[in-house]
Amino acid sequence: MQKHLSRRPRFVPAPSAAAALFLAALLPIGHLHAQQGGSSSSADAAPALIDAPDPQSTSQASEEHTDRQSKRILGILPNFRAVDADQHLPPQTVKDKFVTATQDSFDYSALFVPVVVAAYNYGRNETPEFGKGGVGYSRYLWHSAVDQTVENYMVEFFVPAATHEDTRYYSLAHGGFTKRAGYSLSRVVVTRSDSGKSTFNFGEVVGAGMGAGISTLYYPSRERSFGNVGTDWGTNVGIDALGFLVKEFSPEINHAIMHGGKPFHRAGPSH
Repeated sequence: MQKHLSRRPRFVPAPSAAAALFLAALLPIGHLHAQQGGSSSSADAAPALIDAPDPQSTSQASEEHTDRQSKRILGILPNFRAVDADQHLPPQTVKDKFVTATQDSFDYSALFVPVVVAAYNYGRNETPEFGKGGVGYSRYLWHSAVDQTVENYMVEFFVPAATHEDTRYYSLAHGGFTKRAGYSLSRVVVTRSDSGKSTFNFGEVVGAGMGAGISTLYYPSRERSFGNVGTDWGTNVGIDALGFLVKEFSPEINHAIMHGGKPFHRAGPSH
């Protein structure tokens, strides 16, 4: 996976260092797909997939792709919910949802986003009550960390457990850049149920709103307004959409920046 109508939201993803890094990494990916357009034209001509690839539709998980999704993107961003499209996976249990929400909140890599958000909000003096200097920044930091944790548990555990949604991100991993990007961004509203069917993503949409509402309880009183809750709600969903985009291209991002793996391009899902 947070306040007065006249004020700007505490965080806008576009100017952050993380977003700039991701966009820079995605540029060579688009170029790579353009170069391979001749070999994959038949796949790109196919209609865009609406649902996530079904891991049960493959006859056997390919050992070549088993570790394509790393647990941490570039070693600094948690990626525990992303799974390979070729993997055979059992239904996700309530415990599984709790575990991934906990990993996304308390793994060492989960600190990266709150540090960036806190620095951005501190630089804008977004909440003057927090003050300046080390004490002021520490207040921004713990608020950002709690915001992230609350939203993670709402989006990845409490709401999906009640609505029986699978919180994993099933990578598309084939087709052109535009097709894969569109698919990944659509996951904020479309997800998979525990039974494997397509369903509205209540966990993301409702959970992000609940997280934004809960955050008003520990911010200064003048930050508590419906306008600010709505702004934070939209920001939460936007950040998660960017996260899905990065998860889809994380193998290429890791290769482009760290040369840590072999880039891949598949013509289509295996059967």
